[in-house]
Amino acid sequence: MAQSAEQFTGLILLTGVDKPGITSQLFETLAPFSVAILDIEQVVIRDRLILTVLIGLDPNHAEAVEADLAAIQEGLGVDIACSFSEVGEVSIQAKSDLLHVVLLAPKISPKVIAAVAAVIAEEKANIERIFRTASYPVTAIEFVLSGGVEDELRSALANVAAQESVDISVQRGGLMRHAKRLVVMDVDSTLIQQEVIELLAAKAGVEAEVKAITDSAMRGELDFGQSLIARVALLKGLDERVIAEVREEIRLTPGARTLVRTLQRLGHIVAVVSGGFINVIEPLVKELGIAHYRANTLEIVDGKLTGKVQGAIVDRAAKASALSEFAAQENIALAQTIAIGDGANDLDMIAIAGLGIAFNAKPAVKAAADSSVSAPYLDSVLYLMGISRESIEAADNLD
Repeated sequence: MAQSAEQFTGLILLTGVDKPGITSQLFETLAPFSVAILDIEQVVIRDRLILTVLIGLDPNHAEAVEADLAAIQEGLGVDIACSFSEVGEVSIQAKSDLLHVVLLAPKISPKVIAAVAAVIAEEKANIERIFRTASYPVTAIEFVLSGGVEDELRSALANVAAQESVDISVQRGGLMRHAKRLVVMDVDSTLIQQEVIELLAAKAGVEAEVKAITDSAMRGELDFGQSLIARVALLKGLDERVIAEVREEIRLTPGARTLVRTLQRLGHIVAVVSGGFINVIEPLVKELGIAHYRANTLEIVDGKLTGKVQGAIVDRAAKASALSEFAAQENIALAQTIAIGDGANDLDMIAIAGLGIAFNAKPAVKAAADSSVSAPYLDSVLYLMGISRESIEAADNLD
């Protein structure tokens, strides 16, 4: 008695130089047979095509299928290999609890891939798929894994990242990875390249003194609130007009505009929380279309800075509170929030966010964050979110 199609499978592997018509010819060759398509994947790398197809078929047709496929190879200029086997009932099910490992670097060497793959194997995970999501401004390679424990993989891969000077992110997959998110960013040395208070200090001739205090605060050696009070006091008497001058000196971090624009076009909410000053950054924030923002306010009396801050200081606790408030306003769960920052003042919001990202950050912040970006391009964050370069460019064409 002949076995049913569900009890016999064939794996077809086609490789060769890509050209139009190869896929259609392959399936036209299979069409006359009683064949069920169980699984399929096709990829083109440069001009090389790799197409794999898993089929269910009547075992009596196996030889004829193989012969017909062999006959079309020469005309198509490809190689086709077939492997047929008897199996039990075939059930192709979607795998759940997948993990996504994203590798970021200006240049990725075979040594890095080998090290990542070795850790994955040691952690009892299996690589289901590997693909490139970006080649500009950094190279991003994504591994999709089944099995393995998220926290253990993250810890083990952190060692590879440190040894090989690359960034590696581990995130759980599923629909929620691409659901609507709130992305909250720090401003100084994150959204923009400079520290605003240092620009103001340069106008007041106290840049060295302010920078020394800033560096200590960012390393977590000083309480941020007290350090801010000390730095702002050094600005006492500065003319209000320098605020407009400093605005002109601000430069966005490379990729910042792309990051904000892409997130907004894909339906995400972007917010900023800054230990800097609303007096300086508000026009830029509004230009970028960012609706939610919070920062300190410099007190100005009779056109002069008084050396004081109005209202409560936006310190690390206030940044976390702002993230929670913005999420509540947008009806977004904390698990669907992302916090991006570089200094100790960002640690609390990074801790409560669903995904905390250290951007060109101090060692303590990198250690506390779920993921990190060391390249000087803020839009690299998109690759950690599973957004490919192709999707970014497609979003740019929506206008």
